[in-house]
Amino acid sequence: METKVINGYTHLKYHSISLQEPEMLRRAEEFHQYMELRRSVRDISNKPVPQELIEHIIMTASTAPSGAHKQPWTFCVVSNPELKSEIRKAAEREEYESYNGRMSERWLKDLEPIGTDWHKPFLEKAPWLIVVFKKAYAEVDGEKSNYYYVNESVGIACGMLITAIHQAGLVTLTHTPSPMNFLTQVLQRPANERPFLLLPVGYPDSDAYVPDLKRKPLNEVAAFYS
Repeated sequence: METKVINGYTHLKYHSISLQEPEMLRRAEEFHQYMELRRSVRDISNKPVPQELIEHIIMTASTAPSGAHKQPWTFCVVSNPELKSEIRKAAEREEYESYNGRMSERWLKDLEPIGTDWHKPFLEKAPWLIVVFKKAYAEVDGEKSNYYYVNESVGIACGMLITAIHQAGLVTLTHTPSPMNFLTQVLQRPANERPFLLLPVGYPDSDAYVPDLKRKPLNEVAAFYS
């Protein structure tokens, strides 16, 4: 393996996968079409999912780039029924307040096509909950050190996590009850971690339905400068 030392640190020669353009295009088109099938699913089955599968999904997400390669995330994986029940109760308390006073009328109107309310049964029914925490700083031997671009880094990892879940044939949805501090308490996380995203993960129910929503076309989401 070819190496080079830069600033006193070993760097490995990068070897890319060599593909011809037609194959590259085929792969890109097929992956795009597969990702078009991805939907946020709220009707999640309680059918068991092997822990090994969840472990590979998380390690895929953890290949995400991060500021100075600090990897400022913790994926807390919950299957314990008592913990899931506690999380659901706490989340529904916050969601009830949101749907009955915190959210504006415009916000509630925008949610009507999706058909959501403050009830979150998927938090108990899904075999796994993945709670993503961002690390605001590192603490080693009582000393604090910085992390960089934490929100950006954790956001990228979450996107890769959702993609990996879909690629594995499972479903999820992004759940962000606000505020989410109860997750820190329920899961007894350290002071340097903040809850970022909650994802129930499992198989879709046999009678699952999703809203008939359309994604924006290319000309509305991209601008090309030639």
